[in-house]
Amino acid sequence: MDSGSIITNLIGILTTAGTLFMVAAGLTLVFGALRLINIAHGSFYMYGAYFATTLSAHLAGAGFWVALVVCPLAVAVMGALVEVLVLRRLYRREHLTQLLATFALLLIFADIALRLWGKDVRSIKPPSALSGHFQFAGAAVPIYNLFVIGVAVLVAVGLWALMSRTKLGWRIRAVVDDPEVLASSGTNVPLILTGVFALGALLAGLSGVVIAPQQAVQPGMDAEIIVAAFIVAVIGGLGSIVGAAVGSLVIGVVETLGAVWTPSWASTFIYALMILVLAIRPWGLFGEAER
Repeated sequence: MDSGSIITNLIGILTTAGTLFMVAAGLTLVFGALRLINIAHGSFYMYGAYFATTLSAHLAGAGFWVALVVCPLAVAVMGALVEVLVLRRLYRREHLTQLLATFALLLIFADIALRLWGKDVRSIKPPSALSGHFQFAGAAVPIYNLFVIGVAVLVAVGLWALMSRTKLGWRIRAVVDDPEVLASSGTNVPLILTGVFALGALLAGLSGVVIAPQQAVQPGMDAEIIVAAFIVAVIGGLGSIVGAAVGSLVIGVVETLGAVWTPSWASTFIYALMILVLAIRPWGLFGEAER
């Protein structure tokens, strides 16, 4: 394999990993703080992409940049409403109940999206500043792919800083360990839970906006991404941001190289890897066993 192929595959791995990380990080953040398995998380990703196509169609020129800011915030508001009106009642329920309830939400959101945007495949063009590619070590490197990787890195650094360097991050961790003690100290625990869920939805919406210029925006993309995100979370460990990053990289490697070497077996390798991790370490590489 020459240097150009190596660079091409590396960019493909990091782009795939970056997209998966933004979705899986929101999923695992919600589980880590709320102990909620949210199948409807894929809906926030899909709505972020649909919102971006709609906004870009009405705003020429700077449409993508406006969508990059506005659409994730809109999805965050949507997530906050879902948490307050529906999911808050499920925190103390069994995981099976949570799965069934959030799966129902996934179906409801999918039906609403179908009625709003129809079955047509939609897409948006990347801004001119991110279009095209440049030559590096014999490889044509797409500029937009580097943008996706950069956004994922910023998200990772931001989450690390939030959880490790702020009082809010300390309170989020305390919600998991001892919410009663945190509440007795005067902290508004329900507000923190709503904020965490809204942040998870925002990350999924952001990923949907970022991926819209690269992939078709269409019905079914919610279910497709939630399967991939859950595989990442299972491998890395539900509740672990580091695990989400490592799991995304692992899936990026397997998916990209599998598509190059054995396209018909690429997805099989991903599921086989997940089964192997579950057999050896059921709580994931960086997760913790349920107490």
